[in-house]
Amino acid sequence: MAESTSLARPYARAAFEAARDSGQFDDWSQSLNLLAAITSDDRMASVLRHPGLSAQEKIQLISDVCENPLPESVNNFIHIMAENRRLAQFPAVAALFEAYRHDHERIVDVTLTTAFELNDEQKQRLSQALEKRLDRSVELSVESDQSIIGGVVIRAGDEVIDASLRGRLNRLANAMSA
Repeated sequence: MAESTSLARPYARAAFEAARDSGQFDDWSQSLNLLAAITSDDRMASVLRHPGLSAQEKIQLISDVCENPLPESVNNFIHIMAENRRLAQFPAVAALFEAYRHDHERIVDVTLTTAFELNDEQKQRLSQALEKRLDRSVELSVESDQSIIGGVVIRAGDEVIDASLRGRLNRLANAMSA
């Protein structure tokens, strides 16, 4: 995965800058996610790896699969990716593009794990508190996992806040054995 991310990073940055400069974040996001889905399909990936197909044939194949025409700037991007034999990198490019976009728009994806289901009011209050603490807009997804016993585990980007009962018990056990 690290190599894939390294290969995809300059392309994702270029796509992000093109989207930012043109104000077409939504078009680019939709197009890159579509291209990621197309190129990550096992059958399509196998065909795209075929050494007998030219870059132009691979581009045409991708265009044929897309139901609607893609924006011209995205088509130009596909050409560059195909010529550099990087079509398999579209899933990583799409993921990095979304990360760059969220950073630019000051949005953070937060996964909240609780022992029990939360109602809408609780989700709203937690979302507001997290927005205040993180100083960003929050896109909240909530999961329930009874194994944490109680409390919450919050994952926001690379930050993890473990306020679960299971986490507290583990820390207590580690402290007692040290």
